[in-house]
Amino acid sequence: MREIDVSVVTQTVKELCIKANRVLPQDMCECIKRGAAAEKSPVGKSVFDDILDNLKAAEQETLPICQDTGMAVIFMDIGQDVHFVGGDLEEAVNAGVSAGYTDGLLRKSVVSDPLERVNTGDNTPAVLHIRIVAGESVKIVCAPKGFGSENMSQLKMMTPSVTREEIVDYVVNVCAQAGSNPCPPIVIGVGIGGDFEKCAYLAKKALCRPVSQRNPKPLYAELEQQILDKINKLGIGPQGFGGTQTCLAVNIEQAPTHIAGLPVSVNVGCHVTRHAEAEI
Repeated sequence: MREIDVSVVTQTVKELCIKANRVLPQDMCECIKRGAAAEKSPVGKSVFDDILDNLKAAEQETLPICQDTGMAVIFMDIGQDVHFVGGDLEEAVNAGVSAGYTDGLLRKSVVSDPLERVNTGDNTPAVLHIRIVAGESVKIVCAPKGFGSENMSQLKMMTPSVTREEIVDYVVNVCAQAGSNPCPPIVIGVGIGGDFEKCAYLAKKALCRPVSQRNPKPLYAELEQQILDKINKLGIGPQGFGGTQTCLAVNIEQAPTHIAGLPVSVNVGCHVTRHAEAEI
């Protein structure tokens, strides 16, 4: 049994919140550069230049990449041989988010009630997903999610009779409806299977997978490429100004489901699809 003081969790979450909002993962940066090189539209190329300049400025000036520093989504894989001491784990996570957004001078965008709309003042509480795994370590992923893209996301409870083409068309249609709203070029996370809430979780988790990694199952890897190609034929282009590079990557995560269902969810990520991770 390994003991971990929750103060370590707080400090780690704080650092991840700040890092994720200031520096994109390297594979995401490389993907944007490839998109810039592939873009056919002169206006689209100009937008890509602005995006790349913004990424560089954010890192050099230690500023957020985007003014919407998002709602903090925290994924924790906790080893079953870990025992947390020194306080409550969820409180420790939220303390880390609070410190990260306050000390990091990040915009605080969370309201305590969806109808009363009173800002909590420190971007808490986080959306916390906990998974128990083997071992005695803790992996923490912080994925700040802005709502320009989150608002464009959708979920549909399909039936098992749905065809592969219908699934592809549904995902592409979500992106067509989104248009310029999610600040393209976008990254698309797709969840297939599970039940209603599991499917949405899969799509969000898919956005945390490196964009350079394809689904290990050929069936889904092929679907990822097919959906990507179709989205890029929409012609929406960078920031909606038209072009050939509307989407940078499509990541699919799948799970077992019920014999009577086939849920499909689409979580839209903007070109600032942020996440940072650490292990303690």
